[in-house]
Amino acid sequence: MIPLIDTHAHLDDDQFAADRPAVLERARAAGVAPVVTVATTAESTAASLALARAHAGVFATAGIHPNNAARALADDWDKVAALSADVRVVGIGETGLDRHWDDTPFPLQEDYFDRHLELSRSTGKPIVIHCREAEADVLRMLRAAFDQHGPIRGVMHSFTGGAELAQACREMGLYLSFAGMITYKNAAALRETAARQPIDRLLVETDSPYLAPVPVRGKRNEPANVVHTAGCLAQILGVSPETLAEKTTANARALFRLPA
Repeated sequence: MIPLIDTHAHLDDDQFAADRPAVLERARAAGVAPVVTVATTAESTAASLALARAHAGVFATAGIHPNNAARALADDWDKVAALSADVRVVGIGETGLDRHWDDTPFPLQEDYFDRHLELSRSTGKPIVIHCREAEADVLRMLRAAFDQHGPIRGVMHSFTGGAELAQACREMGLYLSFAGMITYKNAAALRETAARQPIDRLLVETDSPYLAPVPVRGKRNEPANVVHTAGCLAQILGVSPETLAEKTTANARALFRLPA
C-alpha cells in the first residue's frame, strides 16, 4: 500500500476531542500518514504542535486564519512566530484572504497575509494559503511577493479556482491541493480544471473535520477519507490510484520536507 498524506487537517478541532486517537488509527489503517494538522490561531498553533509532539506521523503548522485575525491578541503573532521555529512545525498558515465572511476587515487580512509570507521566507517553511471569493486579491499579493522575492514555496489549499489562477499559482512556485469538493456532483468545472494540472504540482487533503468527500459527504470528515478524494483525482487525471498516491506523497514530502 502506497501511503497517502493528508496535507491539511484540523486535528485540534473540538469535533475530534472525544476520539482523536481512534481518528489517527483509522488514518493509519487506511494508509494515510503523515497528517499535517493546520493551525488557525495562536492557541491552535500551540495545540497543533502539542499533537505533533504527542503522535508519531503528525506534523503541525503555525499561523492565524484570516477570519480569526481580528480577534488576535496583541502578542499572538509573536507567539506564532516563536512556535514556527519548532522542528515539528512544517508550514506557515493557514493564511490568506476571505471575502465570503466579514469577520476581519480586509486591510487587516492583507496585513496578516503579508506577515505570513515574510515568516515563510524567513523560516524557509512553506506557506499554506486560504482563498475564498478573493482570487484577484490573493493573486495580486502573491505576484507582488513573487516580483520582489522570487518563487513562493507553498500551497493553495482546498483549491477551487479556475485554470488561469491555477497556472498563475504554479508559475510562481505553488502547489495546488484538492479537497473533498472535487468529488461533489456540482463541481464539474473544478474537475475540468484539475484534469489540466500536472501531477507533479498536486496534493490531496481533507480539511477535516470539514468538506467530507463523496461517499461520506454530510458526515464529520477525518484524515482517512482522503482516500476518496485521491481516488477521484486519479480518475480525473487518468492515472491509477497507486500512481496518484506515489506522486502526491512525493510532492507533499518535498514541499513540507517530511521525513521518509
